[in-house]
Amino acid sequence: MQTVFTRRQAMALGLTGVFAATVPASANVLSYKLRPEDAELAFTFSAGGVALRGTAPLQSADIVVDTARLDRSSAAVIANVAQARTGIGPATTAMRSTEVLDTARFPSARFRSTGVELGRDGRISSGAVILGDLTLRGVTRPVRLAATLSRPAGTAPDDLRVLNVRLTGALDRTGFGATGYANLVDATVQLDIRATLSAV
Repeated sequence: MQTVFTRRQAMALGLTGVFAATVPASANVLSYKLRPEDAELAFTFSAGGVALRGTAPLQSADIVVDTARLDRSSAAVIANVAQARTGIGPATTAMRSTEVLDTARFPSARFRSTGVELGRDGRISSGAVILGDLTLRGVTRPVRLAATLSRPAGTAPDDLRVLNVRLTGALDRTGFGATGYANLVDATVQLDIRATLSAV
């Protein structure tokens, strides 16, 4: 679980690039590791007209920045949905059941990017979209996620010791076979994936 890119390239980009498939190693490469305590998949949905929020821990996030060709960027994220919870016992039990996530058979959800649509001026910060495949309940379907990569507020432009990654979007749960409780729970689920990466 590492993210690598050169300090000089990152400074030139202002950290507006994110997610590359491969970056050749060099003397200036910075490696990063996921902070498990600062990484999670959050989701919101409506049940009986009431908005509920849940979370699931991230198992891994493989992210690398290719500063030469941002449009070739990529990301791979695995979330432990077997540990997903809503804060409301009955709702959590229903969510993990065979009618919805079926976590006994499919304990993980996986996202792997397939492409990047850069924002205005070729920048991530001006509205980039990560295209990818999401696997849930053993079903893989394409999704579109908005992406950002940033330094913590107040840090200097050349301080790359910590980076924040965020992916947001939505999915129709019924497309993955999670059709249970349709008369109570809406089909649309909003996703918000956040991760903090630290230099090794």
